[in-house]
This record gives sequence, structure tokens and C-alpha cells, in this order.
Amino acid sequence: MEKVIVLATANPSKIKEINEMMAGSGYVARAFSELIGEVEIEENGITLEENAEIKARYVSDATGLPALADDTGLEVDALGGDPGVYSARYAGPGCSSEDNRKKLLEALSSYSDPKKRTARFRTALAFIDGMVSRQFDGICEGVITTEERGTGGFGYDPIFQPGGYSETFAEMDSGEKNRISHRGRALEQFLAYLRSL
Repeated sequence: MEKVIVLATANPSKIKEINEMMAGSGYVARAFSELIGEVEIEENGITLEENAEIKARYVSDATGLPALADDTGLEVDALGGDPGVYSARYAGPGCSSEDNRKKLLEALSSYSDPKKRTARFRTALAFIDGMVSRQFDGICEGVITTEERGTGGFGYDPIFQPGGYSETFAEMDSGEKNRISHRGRALEQFLAYLRSL
């Protein structure tokens, strides 16, 4: 029987992605909303690591189960690393992923050279199980495209093209994206940790 790890997210795309990567590990991820209902966890950390820790601790305390949380930021070099820790709310409160992408494309509209559009996705993953607290990190370098391409993925995926690839994350199949993505790299470290227990 698979052991449950509660995810500190209500994002169905993220839950699906993480469960695909955890297949065969002996663990299954469930959304905290399935166990404790819809709760807005205040992310008031100033780093991705702090926000991931806040969310994992909240969910673990509320459910009594092992919890996993991530915070992911898109860091654009031409914007001094913005939107960074504010990536999910870049366009303002109540904004959609489409709003965030539109704002970012507008902010980079004067940069047509891909060398001026370099960026990276950075994921901080926090795992809490009782007194155990572990952090895992993943980074994926790439560029911001000049327009949206693809219908897969979520968030900034339609405008992020990873280094060495001609497709955006949204144009890749989920298996390929999971293999090279920031979240995939952080989760691979986490799964290696689980296997070592």
C-alpha cells in the first residue's frame, strides 16, 4: 500500500505532475484540500525556501502526515531576477497565469535578442515529517520566448524555452518536461532521499 504525502497545493496540474514523477516510489501525493478543505496559506517568506517551509509546516501540522511543498520562481536576468519569489502574483492580486505571462512579455518587449531574454526557473522543495525537515532545490536555465507557444503545462510554461531545446515547456510532453524541469530535478533529489530511508 502506498504511503500518503500531502502536497501543500491545490493546483491540479502540479499534483498530476508530481504524482507522475513519484510513480513506482511507494508514495502517492494528495492535495491538502482533500483532507482539510480549501485553505489559503499565507506565503510571507522573502525567499522561495522560506515559503516552501511555511507551506509544508502548515500542512503537516494540520494533517499529522508527511507534507511536501514547493515554491517556484521565474528569474529573468534583464529584470534583475524578477518576478522571482513573486512569480505567481506578478500581475497583482487575483491575477491569472495568462495575466502574469502577458505582463512579463510586455516587460521584455524591447528585448528581441534571445541572449537578452535569459531566465531560469528555480524550485525550492520542503519536506516535513514530524521533526524531520529537509530542503531540495532544482534549477532549469532557458530563455523567455517572444510569444506564447504550446498548450501543455501551466503557469509560465508557454513562454519558457529550456536551454538546448527548441520547444517551450508547454510544447513538450509531460515526461520530457518532468525529466529536465526545475521541479523534476528537485523532486528527483527528494525521491533519492526517500529511497535512502
